[in-house]
Amino acid sequence: MGGMSCSLQAGLYVSRPSKKNCLHLITLVAVFVLASSMLGQTTGTGDTSVTAVRGESWLLHSRRSFGETNMGKTWNLGPPPPDPGAELPAWQLNLSPGFPAPIVTLHGSDLYRMTCQGCHKESGQGAPPEINSVIDPVRSTSVAAITARMKAAGREMSRSDIASMAKESKAMLLQRLHVGGQHMLPPTMSEAEIRSLVAYLEQLAAIPGAEKNQIAVKESSYRIGEHIVKSTCHVCHSATGPNPSPDQILKGAIPPLSSLTTRVSLSGFVRKVTSGAPIIMGTPPTYYRGHMPVYVYFSQDEAAAAYLYLIRYPPRP
Repeated sequence: MGGMSCSLQAGLYVSRPSKKNCLHLITLVAVFVLASSMLGQTTGTGDTSVTAVRGESWLLHSRRSFGETNMGKTWNLGPPPPDPGAELPAWQLNLSPGFPAPIVTLHGSDLYRMTCQGCHKESGQGAPPEINSVIDPVRSTSVAAITARMKAAGREMSRSDIASMAKESKAMLLQRLHVGGQHMLPPTMSEAEIRSLVAYLEQLAAIPGAEKNQIAVKESSYRIGEHIVKSTCHVCHSATGPNPSPDQILKGAIPPLSSLTTRVSLSGFVRKVTSGAPIIMGTPPTYYRGHMPVYVYFSQDEAAAAYLYLIRYPPRP
């Protein structure tokens, strides 16, 4: 590698130059070559529907800082920085042997993790007051659930009235999944993905018989990356914008998605997303915890798919 420096300044993760970091760059090249070989393939869903992430983050849209939201107050921000003079714990990039797979089978639970869990959490209860629960709206689409609720409350409704109420609730739920809402980024799901997601939401909401109605869909790796970036990363990171300095990041500035792949390695990105890692800033260099949540529910393959998506489909204003 000659005199190449593998240090990456001020962002998700920064490490000192080392042979191990240079190997990570070699890994990135190999992965990108594999990803490039996927272009032009039309197996299954392909990546024809994949588009670049655009526009401002949910935080800017809602005119809030991350720390002001309940999400920011409750999310896991990862391991604390090591003691002065100590090194970070060892960590290994461990992608699947066939990564990136041209086509991946996803279930509704996977789509929920990638497109909903970042805001609504694993339980579906959300993070009030900013993020509402999805459980009651989903239960309101079920005739059986409404009937049980009315019975428990000692109220009587005709079967036709309950069916009409459930139909109206289902239309409202589908509208939200298609176009988003005032405080919800527009989802990017296809009709097949929405059907799969709704089936899982019904299971999450304990709708009777829902576990038997789960639907699988086939996606390209780029589509997986798109889901994660648009529905999780884009909550905090705008698509484009000025690249903040290390001091600005330390004070809470959030770098745009357009700069991430030039400022951080594949390995550093995957580590920060899935396990968390302090960042090095200042003079003399000092470790800081950083502000980015850790998404332990994403696999290394899924985080790497998000990184490759940002390379293949550069963010746009």
